[in-house]
Amino acid sequence: MSKPSIVILGAGYGGIVAALRLSKQLHYNEADITLVNKNDYHYITTELHQPAAGTMHHDQARVGIRELIDEKKINFVKDTVVAIDREQQKVTLQNGELNYDYLVVGLGSEPETFGIEGLRENAFSINSINSVRVIRQHIEYQFAKFATEPERTDYLTIVVGGAGFTGIEFVGELADRVPELCAEYDVDPNLVRIINVEAAPTALPGFDPALVNYAMDVLEKKGVEFKIGTPIKRCTPEGVVIEVDGEEEEIKAATIVWTGGVRGNSILEESGFETMRGRIKVDEYLRAPGHENIFIVGDCALIINEENNRPYPPTAQIAIQHGENVALNLAALIRGGSMTPFKPHIRGTVASLGRDEAIGIVGGRKVYGHAASWLKKLIDMRYLYIIGGLSLVLKKGRF
Repeated sequence: MSKPSIVILGAGYGGIVAALRLSKQLHYNEADITLVNKNDYHYITTELHQPAAGTMHHDQARVGIRELIDEKKINFVKDTVVAIDREQQKVTLQNGELNYDYLVVGLGSEPETFGIEGLRENAFSINSINSVRVIRQHIEYQFAKFATEPERTDYLTIVVGGAGFTGIEFVGELADRVPELCAEYDVDPNLVRIINVEAAPTALPGFDPALVNYAMDVLEKKGVEFKIGTPIKRCTPEGVVIEVDGEEEEIKAATIVWTGGVRGNSILEESGFETMRGRIKVDEYLRAPGHENIFIVGDCALIINEENNRPYPPTAQIAIQHGENVALNLAALIRGGSMTPFKPHIRGTVASLGRDEAIGIVGGRKVYGHAASWLKKLIDMRYLYIIGGLSLVLKKGRF
């Protein structure tokens, strides 16, 4: 009898954790495990706002996949997924095909533009190592250009669309980076504008109001301007058009970064899965409806919180738990055991506000300032330990 074939698409949080846990739970002769990823590295999404702003080198936010996996147990394929054929149980890649008995889909997310005109063409997004390198270099280039065109203050204006966690963390890092950029490029700091635009009536929608107020106060003191309850109507090569009290207003800006939402990978919809904003509403075992051998993890999975009838947000901690649960259930299926329903455990949420500042709720308690910043670092280091042990913590951890 041949060994079952397990194919894992994507080496994000859910995919890499599923692969690592499976390789530990299964003996090499129980299944063939193949991990597919378009890059040969895994990147830590929750840290991408730092290299985007230039406060951390992008290499600190990634780790080589072959450093993490046991290649005797996991076959790593560097390639890009093109399509999933559910009937033939086949995955089409740019450079070949893979057949599977069990499939784990963790292909990550894409920016959700909500139909805003020009956003896709004219705004940057924080969604990969390559994207954050471009953002950092673009911002530095605008500061450099200003020296030769001092009338173009729009070169020094940065609009960040969205005041959720990514937007807030990014503007915090940007505010810390601005003094360094001004010193390097001989720019008057008073000419630099960081504008955070949010359509919802509050920053960090759904978060504790006291923590939101604290965060906005810290960031405003660092020079961040907030435009809350202000939708972006259009994005152009010259900047953004926002709506203020029913009237349109233009902000000229050479840099626009969109952090206002994500949707699941478009490959799912293109492959015939039923999706909601690109995400598949999974069953209690994280399986795609009607497909007992296809598991969905990370940003591609839609799970409803029964307490408020709203989807759980696509966070790193939930994606990690997805990977752990899927590995457990695949091992059970292969050995003829019973599967375990997925139940998310929200241990806490911490958002960075830049250097030595953060806010969060951990264990039901509000945390602020320096203490919250250390908790954020501990959370990041805990993840490094999960995927790579103490050696990876010492190599990548920020103490």
